[in-house]
Amino acid sequence: MLKIIGKDSSINVRKVLWTCAELGLPFEREDWQAGHAALNPNALVPVLVDDGVVLWESNTICRYLCTQYGDGALLPNDAKSRARVEQWMDWQATDLNTAWRYAFMALVRNSPAYQEPAQIAASIAAWNRHLGILDDQLGATGVYALGGSFTLADVVLGLSVNRWMMTPIDKPGYRYVAAYYDRLAERPGFREYGRNGVA
Repeated sequence: MLKIIGKDSSINVRKVLWTCAELGLPFEREDWQAGHAALNPNALVPVLVDDGVVLWESNTICRYLCTQYGDGALLPNDAKSRARVEQWMDWQATDLNTAWRYAFMALVRNSPAYQEPAQIAASIAAWNRHLGILDDQLGATGVYALGGSFTLADVVLGLSVNRWMMTPIDKPGYRYVAAYYDRLAERPGFREYGRNGVA
């Protein structure tokens, strides 16, 4: 059985748990312990153990699960369609995450290292601007990030939208993002691992 290491309140662990739910994969989850450091040199979660295969980095784990156990619905088999899904996954992991990091650490984690007002304001502005990019994309596609079908891109983007919604900042009225958030809540996996009150 799949083993997923990391607390289920972690946004990156929740990516993996939601992916498992979408694929109908049973798993065991356990919290990180000191002995797990040998599995990931970064000492970060999540870590996946699958029949002797050990993986870290949440998006990589999700890609692996879809490739190993999926039918091509969440992560298409053809190169062009797959690249479009992965493009939005990588955008979430790099551009979007970089935008929100300072504000989130200041306002939700209350980290003393992230309390410079100008940097908080800049991070909020960048975060909102990036959600505007997603809002434009959703306005163009009409349903999910890449059109009428739910894909792995929606797992990672959906959790990022949840984090944005849950963080106490002034937000533009992005109607396509709001409708997307409600649409994702129709999925059992998102109700359990996404829109669950944890930023």
